[in-house]
Amino acid sequence: MLLFVDSLTVIDFSYLCPRRGAVGESWITDIVLHGELNEESMVLDFAKVKKQIKRIIDEKLDHKLAVPSGLVCNAKHSEGRFGFDMQFDGNHLAMNAPEEAVCVVEGDEINAANAIAYLKSVIMPHMPENVKDLDITLRPEAATGFYYHYSHGLKKHDGNCQRIIHGHRSLIGVKLNDISMPRLQKQWADKWQDIYLGSEEDLIDPSLLKYVTAQDKDYAFAYTSSQGYFELAVSKSRCDILPCDTTVECIAEYLAGQIKLQNPHDKVEVRAYEGVGKGAIAYA
Repeated sequence: MLLFVDSLTVIDFSYLCPRRGAVGESWITDIVLHGELNEESMVLDFAKVKKQIKRIIDEKLDHKLAVPSGLVCNAKHSEGRFGFDMQFDGNHLAMNAPEEAVCVVEGDEINAANAIAYLKSVIMPHMPENVKDLDITLRPEAATGFYYHYSHGLKKHDGNCQRIIHGHRSLIGVKLNDISMPRLQKQWADKWQDIYLGSEEDLIDPSLLKYVTAQDKDYAFAYTSSQGYFELAVSKSRCDILPCDTTVECIAEYLAGQIKLQNPHDKVEVRAYEGVGKGAIAYA
């Protein structure tokens, strides 16, 4: 007997790529349970599927930085912290954070197949005996326009959004005078492809970094939030600094303001997404 749940959840996270650096991603998660009927004539109660399996996914991968085990040789583990320092495509990225902000996945790179194998390995031990196997599908949102991959951290957030490198794959919509503007959508999607969006108030002098070393052309960020102390050094060419927090509300407002500067006589509308099916709308 097969039991399926489509769109069980969306995994919003970033992964470390040896070619692209930190890549924000959003994967819609579908699952299929293979099993026998239990005493309730079910494979598993849908309420338990939605609660238990989603909870495990949220704890193990969602809002984390996924690091392939092939890159862990460059990582540093000590006193409940995880850190790394890497070069990619002529750029630099270094991070140090509490270890719960990171997930190590077997393989030389992060892809859907490796992530599925990892999730299956952490979910199946919690399934009842009548559940014999689990299929997982991880899929991006169908592209209906231009999108970008971004990473960020929200130090003021009480939950896991405070982790300094987590991210999303996000569509962007721009209208001038109520008319959709694909040219502007593509302009910002290209500008922010694989970007790190940093908040100006989190910038620090590189000499104040405690765990990582910034290079000459890096920005340095650090903050303390409820989960602990986070710091980051990233090439300026792969980072954009916002004069505000990097919540989706602030991103929408920032984009609307920037586009308004270029189009002062037009009514500007920006629809900024945070992953799949959610976001904020700003006008200028």
